[in-house]
Amino acid sequence: MTVPTPAARTRGREAAQALAAELSKLVSLPATWLTLGGTLVLNALLAIAFTIAGLRGATGTRSAADIGLASIGYAHAGFVILGVLAACSEYAGGQIRTTLTAMPRRALQFTAKHVALAIVVLPAAAVTAASGVALAAGALGGTAAPVTSARVAEPLSGATAYLALTTLIGAAVGALARRTLAAVVVQLGYLFIAGPLLRDHVSAAKYLPDSAGLAMWFPPADDAGAVTPVHGALLLMAWTAVLIAVAVLGYRRRDV
Repeated sequence: MTVPTPAARTRGREAAQALAAELSKLVSLPATWLTLGGTLVLNALLAIAFTIAGLRGATGTRSAADIGLASIGYAHAGFVILGVLAACSEYAGGQIRTTLTAMPRRALQFTAKHVALAIVVLPAAAVTAASGVALAAGALGGTAAPVTSARVAEPLSGATAYLALTTLIGAAVGALARRTLAAVVVQLGYLFIAGPLLRDHVSAAKYLPDSAGLAMWFPPADDAGAVTPVHGALLLMAWTAVLIAVAVLGYRRRDV
């Protein structure tokens, strides 16, 4: 049996304290719950709108999963904003100096912030994704297309993971920009303007974060060259890891 060294115990305790501190800051931030609550309400409204369109035959499908998750393509903006707020909130009032005084190891503090964000956002993403499907299924009733539990679980898990990874990317970009408005404008501009334009005109755009993420819960049908949900997840995780690594490098080298 290997006995942990005092240094290992000290580092483990420091990591646990850093995570607890970052988690406490995140859950005590009013903007966290306002953003998540607003996103959940927006997602529900959009899901209802898409369901009404489905009942009128305007969506081309009666699948509760497809209709209920269509709103994710808009509701993900709320998760991007959450990630940016989590990264930038301490810079607005200079609280970052206090944080780094208490936790001088920047890489540890940065990692703890992102782990805390993942802990908060994963259940929120699951509830958001499931709520849209539940609303669609309830409204469609007996007119819904019959599907297996796996057919619902796969896109639901994909949408949940997509929202969580999108939040972490938002936090990484926010850490690089250090300005809430700039980070939000850049990311939403990419997601809603640049990304769709690239998808329509550049075949390689399917490997970009938004397209790879879209494949996780809404893969193109009957397209042999399309990115699969598994490949989309791997691509988005790779993009997330790269952006976080770049943000950590910048965080360690730049002055507060």
